[in-house]
Amino acid sequence: MFQLRCTVRNCNSTLKPQDNELVCSSGHHFDRAKEGYWSLIQPQDRKSTKPGDTDTAVLARHRWLERGYAHELIKFLDPWTTKALARSKSHEPRILDLGCGEGSFGPALFGTHPNGYCGIDLSKRAVRLAARSWPEATWVLANADRILPIHDESIDCAISLFGRRPVAEIARVSKPGAMCIIAVPAEDDLIELREKTQKTGHRRSRWETIVDEFNTAGLQFQEHQLWKQQLNLDRDAITDALAMTYRAVRYSQQARLESVTNMQVTLAADVLLFQRAK
Repeated sequence: MFQLRCTVRNCNSTLKPQDNELVCSSGHHFDRAKEGYWSLIQPQDRKSTKPGDTDTAVLARHRWLERGYAHELIKFLDPWTTKALARSKSHEPRILDLGCGEGSFGPALFGTHPNGYCGIDLSKRAVRLAARSWPEATWVLANADRILPIHDESIDCAISLFGRRPVAEIARVSKPGAMCIIAVPAEDDLIELREKTQKTGHRRSRWETIVDEFNTAGLQFQEHQLWKQQLNLDRDAITDALAMTYRAVRYSQQARLESVTNMQVTLAADVLLFQRAK
């Protein structure tokens, strides 16, 4: 399985499988959940009793992806992940998926590398769904915004698709020359929904700022591409789109869509490729 390290404060020892546990040389141990994931989260990693995305948002995103709305994005990303893995000199490249969510992208993009894949998320509901759907991979409940349970310079490819991107930690765990793929919503992502619910569509491009952050951390910018797709959504899909992106949470905003039974919307993402300095 994917090698992890202990998350007990000031330990960082390698975790090794023993029966149905992970144990480090200092005697710290972590049980495997019945769904198949490892909970490495510590009390200091929680800011609430139910950290991470809400169950409502997780399940809405799960239904959205089950409808196949990510198929075109996966096709777009496939050459990027192939390029990233091709540069690895490892027989079994190690892949880190930050903010993996309910686990749809992992097997779609890295299905031939279950032993080298690790998905990390802070939502217990999301990690449960992910572990059930691809049990051969390694799934971890942890806070990616803090210290990752990963050894220094051990990752061949890191990926964050609309999730967490702790720049300093990504740089720490990436091997020299390793690749990192980042996707964030582009400025007109779901712009039609935002214009309808908020009566204005705030367009905000963030990818240039991300480039500056990553370059400062030693992750050198390689490429940027804009991905777009038009979809016609029915009422159920509109409801899920709102729930999974935290849009229209106010009753007054939701009311503006009560009579809308279908809508054409834009999906858009800025996709960025970085390489850890050699």
